[in-house]
Amino acid sequence: MKKYLVIFFTFLYFTAFAADIDASNEANLSEVLKAGKEKAATVCSACHGLNGKADSGGNSPNVPNLFGQKRGYLEAKLSEYKSGKLQHAQMTLIAQMITEEDIKNVSLWYASIKVKVFDPNQILVTAD
Repeated sequence: MKKYLVIFFTFLYFTAFAADIDASNEANLSEVLKAGKEKAATVCSACHGLNGKADSGGNSPNVPNLFGQKRGYLEAKLSEYKSGKLQHAQMTLIAQMITEEDIKNVSLWYASIKVKVFDPNQILVTAD
C-alpha cells in the first residue's frame, strides 16, 4: 500500500507542473510566439489555460488540454471549426472570429509548450 501511495503522490507532483513553460522573458520569444501567446491569453485561456492545461475555474471536464499537441493538428482542428466542418457551439464561433494568421500563431504557441512525462517505472520504491 505504501508503494502505491508513493507512486500516486509522485504522479500528482509531476502532473501538476506538466505544462509549465518559461515564457516570462518576452525577449526570448519570436514575434510569432509573442502573437500566439497574446491571442491565447485573450481568446483561448479562459477554457484551455495559457499553458494549455484546461483546469481553470468553470471548465467542463470535456475541455481538452492543448499542451503536447502537434502544431499541424491544432491548425487543422481550428480551421475545421472556422469552416464549419467541425461543429461545436463555442469553438465554431470562436474560430470564426480569429484570422488564419491567428490560427497559425496560437497553434505554434500551444505546440511549443514542452511536456514533462512521468514514468512510474523510473521510481525506485522499497517495500517496508
